[in-house]
Amino acid sequence: MNLEKMFHLKENHTDVKTEVLAGITTFMTMAYILAVNPSILSATGMDSGAVFTATALASLIGTLLMAVFANYPFVLAPGMGLNAYFAYTVVLQMGYSWQTALTAVFIEGLIFIILSLTNVREAIFDAIPMNLKYAVSAGIGFFIAFIGLQNAKIVVDSATLVSLYSFKGSVGAGTFSSEGITVVLALVGILITGILLIKKVRGNILWGILITWGLGIFCQFTGLYKVNPDLGCFSLLPDFSNGISVPSLAPTFMKLDFNGIFTLDFFVVIFAFLFVDMFDTLGTLIGVASKADMLDKDGKLPRIRGALMADAVGTSVGAVLGTSTTTTFVESASGVAEGGRTGLTGVVSAALFALSLFLSPVFLAIPSFATAPALVGVGFLMITSVTKIDFSDYTEAIPAYIAIIAMPFMYSISEGIAMGVISYVVLNLIAGTAVKKKTSVLMYVLAVLFVIKYIML
Repeated sequence: MNLEKMFHLKENHTDVKTEVLAGITTFMTMAYILAVNPSILSATGMDSGAVFTATALASLIGTLLMAVFANYPFVLAPGMGLNAYFAYTVVLQMGYSWQTALTAVFIEGLIFIILSLTNVREAIFDAIPMNLKYAVSAGIGFFIAFIGLQNAKIVVDSATLVSLYSFKGSVGAGTFSSEGITVVLALVGILITGILLIKKVRGNILWGILITWGLGIFCQFTGLYKVNPDLGCFSLLPDFSNGISVPSLAPTFMKLDFNGIFTLDFFVVIFAFLFVDMFDTLGTLIGVASKADMLDKDGKLPRIRGALMADAVGTSVGAVLGTSTTTTFVESASGVAEGGRTGLTGVVSAALFALSLFLSPVFLAIPSFATAPALVGVGFLMITSVTKIDFSDYTEAIPAYIAIIAMPFMYSISEGIAMGVISYVVLNLIAGTAVKKKTSVLMYVLAVLFVIKYIML
């Protein structure tokens, strides 16, 4: 097999070693989805073992489709946020069965396949101004850094919405040796990752994860870290006590239920899935691609149709397997930061998803405090896009600023894009600069649709 011919490595200024390292890094930063997705979806009554297998297979298939259709280093998996909406809103709050919710995801995927065959999603990507694209990249940087800080419990809920983890409180409550020490390890891991970035060590993000995890294992052996499942602090060592086996897919496979889908509520559910998936995906593609200098001189992403098609097909296939919406993962940025530029990065990540089916204890043992430094480090690399924004033109800079702050504060890539688009259109119309800039008609349409969405949903 000629990898050069298949992935055009030289043309993309990369090599096999770089791509393999990038693929491993991306997988390691998003392996948490293999543990988190079954945990969230099992709240609906779905079998967690089957959801684990469905998650791994949907990620494998979606990522391979991205490599084949578009030759991009983007990795797909069931999306965070979309899985929470699936479980807590559609099933537990609105009262739909998880089978009906899977059907909504399946139909959403089919609609996206149709939209990807036409130019709708591609046109939306192209219509967004370049300064907003840079803002999306920077906003995602803040967002995933915030996710990393939360995953490690460095940032916690408080009366002021969020605050720093209380070490004094954990000592008083007797939880420092289980929870508190992991926060310390995450902070040390962030510093280690920072040093590795400064020294330009090859595989710095991946090494940051492995070293932090290794320090955690050392703490467990020496008694500094004590296992406490009630606090979510589990053993950091892989547990092979049940042997090597793949959990059965049967409880969730092909469990779609088309009864009761012709209701207004159901269409609202499909629209919500459509909206969040479309703009999370577009946001991730914009952000990661602009960071990797993959956009052309007009700010367009070559082969975007293939990328969007991979996302759409992956979503429908994932629903059939038994998981929520499959989408392009923002953690793909970690592989891009390692130099990944082609579909070979994705193929390596996909192979590791296949391997994870048999070695689930290893991947489920990687703690969130070990992946948090990677997310914070990648967040730093992505916010550097803010330097490309034209701050001398306030009609460009203010919408960009709004898009950036909306993502972490509203905890959503799609909300950041919505706020950025609405503010861009309104401010340029009022300032009288919209005509001179030749603002795309599609930007006006998007702004109106976003406003309607906030009124209706």
